[in-house]
Amino acid sequence: MTERLYYTDPYRTEFDATVRSIGTLDGRTAVILDRTAFYPTSGGQPYDTGLLNGVRVVDVIDQDEGGIAHIIDAIGAVREPPLLRTGDRVHGVIDWPRRFEHMQQHTGQHLLSAAFERVASARTVSFHLGADTSTIDLDRELAIEDVKRAEDEGNAVVWEDRLVTIRFAGPQDAKALPLRKEPLRTGTLRIIEIADCDVSACGGTHVTRTGAIGIISVAGSERFRGGLRVSFVCGVRALRSLRRLSDAVSGSLRFLSVAPDELPAAIERAQDENKALKREIRQLREKLAPHEAAALAAGARRVGDRAIVARSVEGADATALKALASAITAPNGYAVALFSDTAPFLAVIARSADVEIDASAVLKSLLARFGGRGGGRADLAQGGGLQGALPEILRAA
Repeated sequence: MTERLYYTDPYRTEFDATVRSIGTLDGRTAVILDRTAFYPTSGGQPYDTGLLNGVRVVDVIDQDEGGIAHIIDAIGAVREPPLLRTGDRVHGVIDWPRRFEHMQQHTGQHLLSAAFERVASARTVSFHLGADTSTIDLDRELAIEDVKRAEDEGNAVVWEDRLVTIRFAGPQDAKALPLRKEPLRTGTLRIIEIADCDVSACGGTHVTRTGAIGIISVAGSERFRGGLRVSFVCGVRALRSLRRLSDAVSGSLRFLSVAPDELPAAIERAQDENKALKREIRQLREKLAPHEAAALAAGARRVGDRAIVARSVEGADATALKALASAITAPNGYAVALFSDTAPFLAVIARSADVEIDASAVLKSLLARFGGRGGGRADLAQGGGLQGALPEILRAA
């Protein structure tokens, strides 16, 4: 059994311990200590990283028998690592920025989950703390207005800088507590209480006052398994998210030469103009298609009684390629393989009614060699995603 220092002091960044055993876990070196401040992956929260006698701790795993395995990476040591043996004293150092970031997200999740229950009677089914964003899965769908209300209520508690306390409760005491969620485990429970807001059984690391969360920002929501999945960021992650958004908006403003409040309308205008140009190009290509098809047919290579056209067509999309191929093969005697001029390549294979070639078989052969997907009939097949040198693809066709 490893003593878990983070249970009572989540702000502890350094500690000394004794090596109880050293072994391997999935081919990696695993060190078991008598005590640790390293948090193992558990309850939706990722593990801590840091150093153990100058050696990188790259994973922390909670074992069934109560021990905590510290997976070390001697290659990533900050200095020549000493040989660890059972009974050795070691010094551990937690990667504090990573730990604190997780503390902000996890405590923010408690606040947000409690807010969803109060605002919309929506219970949290599961929680996941990801590398960039975190998610809460709610047991029912909500209107966007309810999501915003919960976000506002959670942030109100953040800015009131309420006390967050840790205590332990036996089975009888736990029954008397207003726990937000029925605990999955039995026996003595670790209780995280946010003053006048939330009481939950939780083994994760948390800030000691809600003000340390900084801000809770809901990044988005989507339907998920009959409920709602809410993505959110807190604290330092919210700051990073704001900076990315600010950089994206600033770049868009420079590109479109508009003021910030004019950006949505400018994007809409640009989309409308783009659609109009695409329509115009499509109409012009339709008018030019017979002439372009005639030019391609005139350059066909004769093989016996067949005329073979194997070419790339500049700027052509799938629709244009199909229209050209159909126009070329309308008369008898033609076999056609047309491709776009940029990778990954589009392909259209077609043949005239009197030519005994299976276009779908030809395409299948090309896809097997150059990748991509597609299908069709014996007289016309089309696909996309081909990779490789275009001259080689044309020779193969």
